[in-house]
Amino acid sequence: MLTKFESKSARVKGLAFHPVRPWICASLHNGVIQLWDYRVGTVIDRFEEHDGPVRGVDFHLHDPLIVTGGDDYKIKVWDYKLRRCLFTLLGHLDYIRTVQFHPNASQFPWILSASDDQTLRLWDFRKRTCLSVLTGHNHYVMCAAFHPSEDLIVSASLDQTVRVWDTTGLRKKQLGGRQSVAASTAMNVQAELFGTNDVVVKYVLEGHDRGVNWAAFHPTLPLLASAADDRQVKLWRMSETKAWEVDTLRGHANNVSCCLFHPKQELVVSNSEDRSIRVWDVSKRVGVQTFRREGDRFWILAAHRSQNLLAAGHDSGMIVFKLERERPASAAGPGDKLYYVRGRELFCHDYARATGGSSGVDVPIASLRRVGQQAQTDGIGSGPRFLSYNMHNPKEGNVLVCSEVDGGCYELITFSLTNAGGSVTDGKRGSCLGPGVFLGSNRFAVLDRHKREIVVKNMNNETTKRVAAPVPNVDCLYDGGAPGRIILRADDRAVLFEVQSRRVLGELTAPKIKSLVWSPDGSKVAILCKYGVVIADRQLEQLCSISDTVRIKSGAWDASSTGGTNSNLFIYTTLHHVKYCLPTGDTGTIRTLDNPIYATRVVKDQLFCLDREARSRVLSIDTTEARFKLALANKKQVMHLVRHSRLCGRAIVAYLQSKGFPEVALHFVRDPQTRFGLALACGNIEAAMECAFSLEQQKGGEGKAKDVWGQLGSEALRQGNHQIVEMSYQRKKDFDRLSFLYMLTGDTEKLRKMLKISNMRNDIMGRYHNALLLGDAAERVAVLEASGNLSLAYICANLHGLTDTAERIKVAIETQEGSVEGLMDKVPVGSKKGGRLLQPPTPIIRAGNWPTLEIKKTTLEDLSAADAGVYEEEDNVPATTVANATAWDDGFGDDAMVDAGVTSGLGVDDDDFGGDDWGDDLDDLGDLGGPPAPAHVDEMAGLNEISDEAGFQMPAAGRPPAACWVANSSHAADHMAAGSASSAMQLLHRQIAASDFTNLRSSMLGCYLASTVSLPGKFIVYL
Repeated sequence: MLTKFESKSARVKGLAFHPVRPWICASLHNGVIQLWDYRVGTVIDRFEEHDGPVRGVDFHLHDPLIVTGGDDYKIKVWDYKLRRCLFTLLGHLDYIRTVQFHPNASQFPWILSASDDQTLRLWDFRKRTCLSVLTGHNHYVMCAAFHPSEDLIVSASLDQTVRVWDTTGLRKKQLGGRQSVAASTAMNVQAELFGTNDVVVKYVLEGHDRGVNWAAFHPTLPLLASAADDRQVKLWRMSETKAWEVDTLRGHANNVSCCLFHPKQELVVSNSEDRSIRVWDVSKRVGVQTFRREGDRFWILAAHRSQNLLAAGHDSGMIVFKLERERPASAAGPGDKLYYVRGRELFCHDYARATGGSSGVDVPIASLRRVGQQAQTDGIGSGPRFLSYNMHNPKEGNVLVCSEVDGGCYELITFSLTNAGGSVTDGKRGSCLGPGVFLGSNRFAVLDRHKREIVVKNMNNETTKRVAAPVPNVDCLYDGGAPGRIILRADDRAVLFEVQSRRVLGELTAPKIKSLVWSPDGSKVAILCKYGVVIADRQLEQLCSISDTVRIKSGAWDASSTGGTNSNLFIYTTLHHVKYCLPTGDTGTIRTLDNPIYATRVVKDQLFCLDREARSRVLSIDTTEARFKLALANKKQVMHLVRHSRLCGRAIVAYLQSKGFPEVALHFVRDPQTRFGLALACGNIEAAMECAFSLEQQKGGEGKAKDVWGQLGSEALRQGNHQIVEMSYQRKKDFDRLSFLYMLTGDTEKLRKMLKISNMRNDIMGRYHNALLLGDAAERVAVLEASGNLSLAYICANLHGLTDTAERIKVAIETQEGSVEGLMDKVPVGSKKGGRLLQPPTPIIRAGNWPTLEIKKTTLEDLSAADAGVYEEEDNVPATTVANATAWDDGFGDDAMVDAGVTSGLGVDDDDFGGDDWGDDLDDLGDLGGPPAPAHVDEMAGLNEISDEAGFQMPAAGRPPAACWVANSSHAADHMAAGSASSAMQLLHRQIAASDFTNLRSSMLGCYLASTVSLPGKFIVYL
């Protein structure tokens, strides 16, 4: 028995599996109903409206409904999405034992209930009425259930009988015409008082000596199973006219609480108050297995509708389990072959012979014999568990088939590779623990299950050597990836061991190891654990380790011959997902699964696998994300993947940010807020500015929009682009920083306008600071005088030689009965501490922008260069073209986006913002008496005239005008005028679906030539 989940709670009296989701509902003896996710082992919800024990529970097949019945005589229908009780059905007069929805609940909205009031009731849960009352039992009715497909009901009672009821009449009545309200009411009253003839007893099965606790139908055959207090499980067969006892299964030592037929195998499972679960073979009618639990009596069993899962409730909780493993034994062979076991046959699946939609051709190799005590039956756990193929022998095929029968055994099968099905050597057998491993072309190793020694044998099954394990508690052997090497599993360790020299070559910690998968080139190994994957090199040095929340089922390495993913991409499967893992530690989800599969091979975007019935299948997978991450780590083919693959999503963006590639992530994002953060991270001022404008339009001019401009200003200041800093401060209305910036740049005209703005805003401190930065002593005196600081104004006027103003202030002070005596003594004139006139500093560069900080974009430059040698067919886009924020295929690969000149060459001539716009705004403030603003001067004109003696290297020139035409226009004529014929043709193709440009050739060339023509001019001066 393989326990998948176990819970601790009060006594479980009822269980029901959800038909689709990995949920199970448990009704407890304390009145609580628990909804569990058995895959992750958590409680999803609890329902607590019943008074007393709840004995029956069931899921609706399609709707989000649960029905429960308890000792409070109530049947409640719950909506687990709304998390509340929808309604209550009243009618039973005693404890309710079981409740069940009809298997075809969409057509028949019925609920069947059994009660200690000796009746069964059928309810219409949509109309919330009782359809029929089934009377006939003369003791407690312990169980009632619908037949899966026929109009039958089975009930079990403590009157020692099992009754089978025919509901054909009720079905015809319900599917017939509608009745009037009066007739329907009359029928309900009759049903309550006297019962109805719609449901009749078809069979009464007598044979148990004590009360019957449970009865169940076979899913497909006309069989019944019943469990009773006489410690027996009886099998019954039905015909059209009668039913009779087939056999009695004896073995339980106490009352048998429940029994059911296994949904996928010819087995009966029963549990009892003797603390055991027993499995019986229906065909052989013998016990196959017994599972015991100390201290807890079992009360209820449930089976999943579609999966091989069972659940049992006991005194202290419940367990979800499988009777045996469903993983088919398989092993990869040479070339494109896979060897696996289906049933009792060994097959070779040849992928090279795939035709149509199939994955290949199955070739039978040999039939496997049944061994052990269960040789006469297909007992639980008797199938092969492990399979190993001898990759060291190119002349013939050798397969080791290992199982866990009688503690562990193996069978060696030898066959010809040219005629696999016709020349099979009779299998040689022996005992072992776990799988066997081939050490070379003519020897293999198994683990002695008693002494835990490594036993080396030849192909004649003769022992040639015994080697003591180098570490204690070894319980399994795995292939070591090279001849003569094996990997030992000991506790939570994997030990690489060389048998010939008896040396330990490596050791690795990995908890709960399940299997190993070697890469095609033998350079890496993936160690599959219960809840994780560890990837190591051939010396067992760990490369990465990942963990998962659900169990790992299988895995396979990518075997593609191209693309760089061979032996670097590991695909693994869980219960419901296909995921990938890279040696760098990166993981991700590729797709979901309806049913578990076991991966055997991965080639490009195809996953070859086996299902639980050992049928070969091929699944389509998209490994673009994994290949992109791998290419990014290797810095190869990245640009090709970006241009030719659909990569998007927040996961890719977050990954690129975490790995330090924000400039790459920038081209996957269209959201302005996210693009803004990425642009700042990679120093792309132009893209950040574009996003800032978009955010300002979305959010308005207040609040978060100001924060955006503040961040942009900080980054531009770090790079030294003071024109963007100026615009950011203007947008943010950060007047203090703006004034200081104008002082540093030597722009006294704008500084005077800032003084006017401060005056209009009645900002005393702003006026004083601007006057101080301008070196305007008269204005400072005026500010001090206006603010009431007459003494300071007098001192300031005297220090700066403003005699007339000082006399006027002196009069004002004396008018207010003050005195100026001793004021000037407080100022140490003539010393270093004395006051001096503060003049604006001389700027280093008066014209244009500052020398901007070089923003290195070697990442994308290297990626583009790496791709250039592999993919020479890439589009020939001009290097100075700037990426358009709305069309990644036009500009993503352009070197200009990552060139330092992009961030440094943004001048006032390139765009419609900057100092001139702000100057116009300042001029509009009103006629304040200042001098008119001077005409615009090209601020970039004098950059080249600065000598090299300045102490720094001048950066490259900014973008040429042609690059601005391409970057700021979506008109094909502008692109053609700039010389970018490829982007012009792309625009025409997108806008008017043009594909043949022959007729436009002359016009396009004329447009380009006209933009480069210059004509001499003549100036005429009129006096």
